[in-house]
Amino acid sequence: MSSTGREVAGHATEEGTREFAQRAVGTGKVSAEHFRTFGGLTVSSLGMGTYLGNSDARTDGAVEDAVLSSLRTGAVNVLDTAINYRYQRAERSVGRALTRAIEQGLVSRQHLLISTKNGYLAPDAESGLSPRDYVQQELIGTGALTPQDIVGGSHAMSRNYLRDQLARSLRNLGVSCVDLLYLHNAAEAQLEEVGKKVFFERLRGAFDFFEEARRKGRLVSYGLATWDSLRKARGETGHLSLDEVVRVAEEAGGKEHGFRFLQFPLNRMMAEAATLRNQRVGEDRMTLLDAAHHLRLGTFSSVPLLQGELCHGPGSVPGLSASQSALQFARSAPHHLAPLVGQKDPAHVEENLALSRRSPLGSEEFSQLLG
Repeated sequence: MSSTGREVAGHATEEGTREFAQRAVGTGKVSAEHFRTFGGLTVSSLGMGTYLGNSDARTDGAVEDAVLSSLRTGAVNVLDTAINYRYQRAERSVGRALTRAIEQGLVSRQHLLISTKNGYLAPDAESGLSPRDYVQQELIGTGALTPQDIVGGSHAMSRNYLRDQLARSLRNLGVSCVDLLYLHNAAEAQLEEVGKKVFFERLRGAFDFFEEARRKGRLVSYGLATWDSLRKARGETGHLSLDEVVRVAEEAGGKEHGFRFLQFPLNRMMAEAATLRNQRVGEDRMTLLDAAHHLRLGTFSSVPLLQGELCHGPGSVPGLSASQSALQFARSAPHHLAPLVGQKDPAHVEENLALSRRSPLGSEEFSQLLG
């Protein structure tokens, strides 16, 4: 909840996100080419992720301050988290930063696209319970989860569980509605374990719930946050076909379904989304980025810095540091909205977001970096 004890109402809007971008560009500190439009929303080509860090108060404060600093620059209006990140503490850090930013007049709720994820079991680091006891008492004991729902000891996508997790995420974030709710690594966790038929039955059940939550105004859109399922070669074990997922969404919500976004890794060491023609749309073989564009899905990418491994040595783009070069690569991919960069150190925030003053690479420059 906010510091006033009330939910922050609303969600990202066409007018609000456009106003955020215009105000940022108007300061002269952010390039107009830094922003893109998708589905009526204007979003920054750099988003903030909140994955890494210890489950402690010091990290809470660092994340909270980094979110606030990112919003203050005008370079970021995309905030990404997940209920299992730092055992629910990441969502709470984002929620506190959002409240502070609104109270300070930096942003309104309508300016920001806020996404979170559920699917993994997510104990609460502040509950005083061990992870095992939390799952037993707070999830199984309350009927939110049954032992049969759990796959691989760590994942569930039953309607009751997703309903419980969304309610907790909204409380953690202190908002009445999230703009984007991802089903988190569902194919990675369950496809091989339960088989394709059962997996898609469960996926349909999850999408049915998401459509119900949309009608109730608890979320605006939903998507899949993935690791390797959408980047594997066709025929490879664990490969997920994007056009099949879209058909499930159409069954759940009709042509105006809320399945609108994807998240997947993209960096120079993990460039399959831009190079591998592993998705089939109709009779055409396409890369993941091209298929998503054809199917009218927005894309965000994870691990643009490969968890720090790409932050060392000379930059691959003239005039940019190694970390800036890695972010420039990801934000310049065709049809791509933004990489999500985890940042807590104030110096890293400043360095990364300085990139917003530059235009993304052109298609030829991006292709040269691909090699």
